[in-house]
Amino acid sequence: MRIPPFHWWRTVFVLIPAIGLYTIVLGTLSLASSIFDARGYFAHWCARTWARLILWTTGVSVRVDGLEHVQPHGSYVFVSNHQSHYDTAVLFATLPHQLRIIAKDSLGRFPFIGWHLRRTGHILVDRRRPDRSAIFGWADRLLTLGLSLIVYPEGTRSPNGKVQRFKPGSFQIALHSGLPVVPISISGTREVMRKGALEARPGAVRLVLHPPIETRGLSEADPREFGERVRQIIAPAVDSHA
Repeated sequence: MRIPPFHWWRTVFVLIPAIGLYTIVLGTLSLASSIFDARGYFAHWCARTWARLILWTTGVSVRVDGLEHVQPHGSYVFVSNHQSHYDTAVLFATLPHQLRIIAKDSLGRFPFIGWHLRRTGHILVDRRRPDRSAIFGWADRLLTLGLSLIVYPEGTRSPNGKVQRFKPGSFQIALHSGLPVVPISISGTREVMRKGALEARPGAVRLVLHPPIETRGLSEADPREFGERVRQIIAPAVDSHA
């Protein structure tokens, strides 16, 4: 019988219990804050602290390049490639913005995480039957509330680290909202936790923020062509490390 490697034992008996504790404590604070903070600003602080604790506990360091391209209090649509479950923790821990995500509706059934998403300004979407009017209405409120959006247009984590084809739906939201699109290249998270593996390892992650792309006046643009333009910006910095 093959004995699991060290990092499997570390993940199962150290990381998962620790992350569970972080989730319960900070999730409870987040839910309590939603009673008096409808904008979800304090809840975002909880999410950011949760992300930083996960990276610290796992032993993940993050190098960020290009942060000077964005204003700390601006509203953006951050478009990133997707390599690992750790991508979201890296983005929340490092970007100085009030971040929200579009998540699949099944996440809403998870205790604490799902409750946090439902109560603090994120949106849960049935991918089989997405309600576009609800999604666009939610996107319109981002700018009003000073929020930014994170999207992963690949739709799922890359199986080999290479940037996969981008789906156009994410770019329909960006083009409709008129918010600047910031392409982001993430590399290194796949080595921290690979798709389908119950094993997280310490590692070094690189995050590259590329200059924003203005979308005002582009509401009628072809989202596929726009998405491919963004992909051509993101892919080189990722594929060179894959």
